Amino acid sequence: MSTHASQLERLTFFSDAVFAIAITLLVIEIHVPRLGVADDHAYLVALHELTPSFMGFILSFLVIGALWAAHHRVFGLLADYDSGLVMPNLLLLMVIAFMPFATALMSANPLARVPELFYAGTLFTAGVLQRWLFGKALRAPYLRRDVAQADVVAVRARSWALPTAALLAFALAWVAPAYNNFVLLMIPLLARMFPRLARRRLAAATA
Repeated sequence: MSTHASQLERLTFFSDAVFAIAITLLVIEIHVPRLGVADDHAYLVALHELTPSFMGFILSFLVIGALWAAHHRVFGLLADYDSGLVMPNLLLLMVIAFMPFATALMSANPLARVPELFYAGTLFTAGVLQRWLFGKALRAPYLRRDVAQADVVAVRARSWALPTAALLAFALAWVAPAYNNFVLLMIPLLARMFPRLARRRLAAATA
């Protein structure tokens, strides 16, 4: 194994570890009810009050999972590495590690505008940093030789899904806090639509 390949593998393993820790820390922010009674109704009420925390956990779990899947996909396309990828990757991981706090702030303050803006802003920052990292990584001389240009175009286009949805959620948070998070459900749709449009543009340009 070459030195560069070994360093790329270390960078990937380190990134995977940060993603795994961040996604696990999400559940720590859901505090277990300790009522000291045996009343079923009291526990049902306590669990119901945790609904915003459950929803925040699910939402952030899916978002971090999608970020990891994209990171895994892109780094699987690489054959080489240099120090120019380290800082963008570290900045992305910094925001990923911060997401449990942003999630807890948003979940603990449902219907509050500032926590929703803070959460959407955190997601937007993660999306922009990921797009920056992918833009630097998906080019020569880092790419494997067998990677098609159409695949590179599609992956780059897909990386706009999160920042686009997060920006819309940020704007909507001003008028509909909490409900703005439903916009984030568009991420899977945008992640399919953007690559298709990019492939069509590439096909039209090379026809």
